[in-house]
Amino acid sequence: MIEGVAIDGSSTSGEKPRRGRRVRMTAAERRQQLLDIGRTLFAAKGFEGTSVEEIAARAGVSKPVVYEHFGGKEGLYAVVVDREMRQLLDMVTGALTAGHPRELLEQAAFALLDYIESYTDGFRILVRDSPVAQSTGTFASLISDIATQVEDILGLEFKARGFDPKLAPLYAQALVGMVALTGQWWLDARRPKKAEVAAHLVNLAWHGLDGLEQKPRLIGHRKS
Repeated sequence: MIEGVAIDGSSTSGEKPRRGRRVRMTAAERRQQLLDIGRTLFAAKGFEGTSVEEIAARAGVSKPVVYEHFGGKEGLYAVVVDREMRQLLDMVTGALTAGHPRELLEQAAFALLDYIESYTDGFRILVRDSPVAQSTGTFASLISDIATQVEDILGLEFKARGFDPKLAPLYAQALVGMVALTGQWWLDARRPKKAEVAAHLVNLAWHGLDGLEQKPRLIGHRKS
């Protein structure tokens, strides 16, 4: 691949190889190629470890081509992160279809583990530290977005059981955070199997919720 063109070197049997015709990439194709390369490098090396020079070299273009499409490394990173965040958020929120709260917990756990399994590079990018200048697109902000989806469901369940629905955001953050941190560990461990991890997550979360006290007490000496 050289400066936006691909070489078609096909030839018929018995003929001497001839110089192929040049096929120029469209702007959309070039943009997608740079996104794919950037995604791979950011996952492997992180933001700081990835350079515009390496991205351009992998794509077979000059550095100005990268700047033309994204304004620099920061712009490319922001688009990659935004796409991964939307992919994961869509998978989690789209999975929450059941009516029973326990099955909803299972669906949420499976959705995150499915994403890690299918979009491993994307998840590695999300859990890495974002650039200092990046105010959005952090893993914490993504978890907060997912927790917001969950807190509405928890609020209805709390109200039905006589609990204070105002506490639903706190419990939503705790539940989603537990699943997310377990997912980070499973990213590299990949043991036990996905279904078993989901079952243990739900076991802890559900049986904890099942025996929930309306007014939990502290048993240590510290009370404030």
